[in-house]
Amino acid sequence: MLREPYSAKSYSYNSKYIDNRLALRPPQKESLERFARIVDILSLSKTPNLDEELIKIRELFPTLTSFERDFPSVCFALATGIGKTRLMGAMIAYLHYEKGVNNFFVMAPNLTIYKKLKNDLGNQNSEKYVFRGLDKFVNAPRIIDGDNYEEFRQMSLFEGGVTINVFNISKLNSESGRMRRLQEVLGQSYFSYLQSLPDLCIFMDESHHYHADRGFDTINELHPVLGVELTATPQIQKGARKIDFNNVVYEYSLAHALNDGLYVKVPAVFTRRDFRHEEYTPQQLDREKLNDGIRLHEETKSRLDVYARTHGKPIVKPFVLVVAKDTNHSREIREYLSSDAFFHGYYKDKVLEINSAQRGSEKDENIELLLSLELTTNVIEIVIHVNMLKEGWDVTNLYTIVPLRASASETLTEQTIGRGLRLPYGQRTGVDEVDRLSIVSHDRYQAIVDLAKDPNSLVRKVYYIEEQELPESDDGRETVPLPTVYDTLTSGESFTQQLAFTLRETATDEYKAEKTPDQTMHIASIVQGIAAKTVVEVNRQVRNINAINDEQTRKWVHSSIVSQTIQQLPELGLKEEDLTAVVAEAIETCAQALTENVIPIPQSVVQPHTEVKRGFYDFTLDTSRMRWHPSDDTLLGTELMEGGETFTLETGTVAFAKIDTVENEIVRHIIVHDNVDYAICSDLIYSLIEDAKRHFLSYLNDEETEKVMRDRQRTIAEIIYAQMNEHFYKEEVSYRAANMRPFTRIESSFGGKFKSDEIYDLRAPMAASDVKSKIFSGFRKAGHTLYKFDSDTERTFAVVLENDKAVLRWLRPAPRQFNIYWGQGGANRYEPDFIVETAEIIYMCEPKASNKMRDADVLEKQEAAEEYCRAASEFNAENGGKPWKYILISHDEIRPQSSFTYLAKQALHEQLSIE
Repeated sequence: MLREPYSAKSYSYNSKYIDNRLALRPPQKESLERFARIVDILSLSKTPNLDEELIKIRELFPTLTSFERDFPSVCFALATGIGKTRLMGAMIAYLHYEKGVNNFFVMAPNLTIYKKLKNDLGNQNSEKYVFRGLDKFVNAPRIIDGDNYEEFRQMSLFEGGVTINVFNISKLNSESGRMRRLQEVLGQSYFSYLQSLPDLCIFMDESHHYHADRGFDTINELHPVLGVELTATPQIQKGARKIDFNNVVYEYSLAHALNDGLYVKVPAVFTRRDFRHEEYTPQQLDREKLNDGIRLHEETKSRLDVYARTHGKPIVKPFVLVVAKDTNHSREIREYLSSDAFFHGYYKDKVLEINSAQRGSEKDENIELLLSLELTTNVIEIVIHVNMLKEGWDVTNLYTIVPLRASASETLTEQTIGRGLRLPYGQRTGVDEVDRLSIVSHDRYQAIVDLAKDPNSLVRKVYYIEEQELPESDDGRETVPLPTVYDTLTSGESFTQQLAFTLRETATDEYKAEKTPDQTMHIASIVQGIAAKTVVEVNRQVRNINAINDEQTRKWVHSSIVSQTIQQLPELGLKEEDLTAVVAEAIETCAQALTENVIPIPQSVVQPHTEVKRGFYDFTLDTSRMRWHPSDDTLLGTELMEGGETFTLETGTVAFAKIDTVENEIVRHIIVHDNVDYAICSDLIYSLIEDAKRHFLSYLNDEETEKVMRDRQRTIAEIIYAQMNEHFYKEEVSYRAANMRPFTRIESSFGGKFKSDEIYDLRAPMAASDVKSKIFSGFRKAGHTLYKFDSDTERTFAVVLENDKAVLRWLRPAPRQFNIYWGQGGANRYEPDFIVETAEIIYMCEPKASNKMRDADVLEKQEAAEEYCRAASEFNAENGGKPWKYILISHDEIRPQSSFTYLAKQALHEQLSIE
């Protein structure tokens, strides 16, 4: 459904003045018109009747069905690149001019946007200062932020003028306790001061990040008179589904902007004509995409230069954004782009890598380069990042994006292409190359084109939020839903209630007389959190599961928790005697939870002890699957928008630097493998390359053969190496366990970032194909609370372990739990799948597909693991521990109704029969 643009019933003098002085674009202007109408209707009261206020606004804007807050809050959804920050400034100015509002609170979702907002709203010297030209903002607003609010409390700065509080949401959450403390100068806390302001208005930038954040309860407590949300995506992700905002009053989507053809670049996806991506290895495909991305970049750079000189415009220096899979991949890409093998080393000093692993001066220097990318004096032309550059990074000279190893849906997202949508000259020029954002995706080209044709795609769907009818009440009238109340319960709710009960029963009479039940629950929650953190930290530092049971250690932990609790809640006047019993119970519960499912794992290093001669038998290369043809260098592009055209682009052939013969290039890719000794194998390798060359010459000419072999050099090398391994010989390798030491600790297993709604119960029904991407909980016997599984069979095995009474406890070891190394020189680290403890034995378990049970690498891992079990059993026999056994379990044997006892017995029987 396409809706007609809203026409304001009245447009005040101040609205017109602000519009003219700030030169607002039509979407910004229309947003300001709607905002002015809303502000005129609302009471702007500290104690509004939300039902009545909603009905008044809904008469004008049927997309609004709930404020979703404890105060009137409306959302303006504008596409990236349209100018949400300038619109925010216009709205702040309108409230000040028209309603005399002086106090504002601006919330940012991350540190980048936090810094950007402080600069744009309060720095008159900034080119992006949003109030430039407004007479009442000749003096910049007073900016109070999460870094200086305590200093401002000591100064008389609250007398007139516009004050804008800018806070990062995480900073607000962490600082809320300090903000609530009484200040002698003010006679109240800073939080209370904000609450008392009669005209406090809140603006939430990129509000989709915290639309349902628990920390937003803090904002509700400030009791603002008005809330304004700004976002490009008026939806939140809840598990697998998206939930639309209910308070949108204006929407100008990316599809709308593309259709208007004025304010954003046209995104276009590119591939090479006749390109067969399945014929390339992942690494080689990366290089082909980078090569073509630079071809597009150089063409764009030339077109921008010609346009600027022809029309007397400032020169724009474009750059390329390369999206890497992870930090290791990012480093690999940087090394290649900076090498002589990439365009003769031209970009060696023009590559910038940004990732979370960078620290200190390197990080600071890179950030400075990143922030100055629009300057022609900045030499950087290629930026590599790993999921680092999202909202808040505003540049106008990003023209080419090369997403490496991403899915179609990951490529076609507003977060990915949004960084390059802004136009350097403010609007389109009519020159395709100047107005286009190029996305290079040889492997996902058609998938992205098909996705863009979907009516619900972000480049096709004009409106995300549709007009809705409110449900009717029993008497036939429209009913207004209550504001959303966010779930603040934690997984330890019952424990918190137990502690609260203990606190009420054991505290002093003075405490009981003064503290409310809510305060008691709050104190119990604080004690729970501090106790858990402290007990875990003691275990981590002492590296012994029994450390917390030491009398002196317990006394120190008890004293620390009491002290921290009193410090965090100074306003409650707590005394040590009030907390004695509740802290003792919290320590006991946390200690029990920490140690009850721990399996003692002796520490040892297992490595190959003897290695013998190895090599490859002579053979002829099998070329039956190497039916390749040279690809066309012509680039094929498709615009990602309604009615987008498909076109070809001739940029000239720019090949990788040919610094050696193709045969030698292939050899270099083969000899990097540890088991290939060039001095011994060189004759065999060159003969195999010659086999491949003869094969290509059987149906291609010399030039085509050279191009195919150079383009597919990595693939050819991998095929040759794989076949060499089929003719590999070696003698047996023995293993030895050394440095056996007592158990220290169970390593942390799950380190990923996740949300509570991404966690599934172990027994939750789901398709087997979905298991690998999920996080599971609900374990009673496991050594950790969260696990991921590589297959549904592994999850089923975990259910078997939970069900079998013979199993005392189990865990999926962290990658660093064992030091068992296998392979040539001990180059590979073995990570067992499961450790299972019964009354008599501790088992190291490896579920394995039935057709993989006798694979060479599986057997070699088994040998190394069995050496660990032998050494651990010997060590435990001398120290009162249990023996260890290693078992390989076929996937075919693992069923929900299986018992671990049966599976272990069958596995041991199979291993004995084979031996």
